[in-house]
Amino acid sequence: MQEKATRSPKDQRNRLQKRLQRETGRAIADFSMIEDGDRVMVCLSGGKDSYTMLDMLQILQHRAPVSFELIAVNLDQKQPGFPEHVLPDYMAEQGVEFHVLEKDTYSIVKEKVPEGKTTCGLCSRLRRGILYNFAEEQGVTKIALGHHRDDILETLMLNMFHGGTLKAMPPKLFSDDGRNTVIRPLAYCREKDIEAYSELREFPIIPCNLCGSQENLQRQMVKDLLNDWDHRFPGRIENMFRSIQNVAPSHLADPKLFDFGGEVSSGEPEVVSPDPGYGRVEIVNL
Repeated sequence: MQEKATRSPKDQRNRLQKRLQRETGRAIADFSMIEDGDRVMVCLSGGKDSYTMLDMLQILQHRAPVSFELIAVNLDQKQPGFPEHVLPDYMAEQGVEFHVLEKDTYSIVKEKVPEGKTTCGLCSRLRRGILYNFAEEQGVTKIALGHHRDDILETLMLNMFHGGTLKAMPPKLFSDDGRNTVIRPLAYCREKDIEAYSELREFPIIPCNLCGSQENLQRQMVKDLLNDWDHRFPGRIENMFRSIQNVAPSHLADPKLFDFGGEVSSGEPEVVSPDPGYGRVEIVNL
């Protein structure tokens, strides 16, 4: 503990960088996110996640066994108070092709969404359409988004609680129109590591609440719940993420996913991992 307490900021940054680089590289390999000759569009919001993603992809670009290009894009949605100079100033030093797309989606969202309702749903759909179209114009083969492991778990729980579906954010997604492939290189990275790395790197963060719609979101409630579990029950978040990589369709209840009319055994043992928060769990196989 003393060694950790006296570790220099440079040492902390190097350790975090190596961990994030390793997890990013593993996610890219596990889900075949980037292939030789790809032109990868990095979507920059000015937040800690997209800055970290760009950093990791730049590092891997020089070390990966495949050759790929990077193009960075920011969508200026004309939100009041948006600091237009921050990203161009930062990107001028990065040596990466950079574009700013100016589209006043803010006015559209404010016109369409009733006062007091969250604007995030409509805003994200408009943003996605603009970025998809630009990607096709630029010959982009992969669109990289900065969602991390916590985002994926939060989406899983939100869909369960409010959508009645068992789904999360996939690390790799083919768009419905077949034009684009979306990848999430930070899928294995924890938000707390990204946040610590971002502080040590001193990224010029642009706040995400410029539109004034971020208060009291259901996602924040789920985030608080997961953070509480992470603090009180170490290992629970890791097990939750592991569960979406270890799915047993025969032990769910979706007849479209598994043929319950068949007589062939699934061959899957019924196992429950003990949770440190609930004491010993006894399993009864019926």
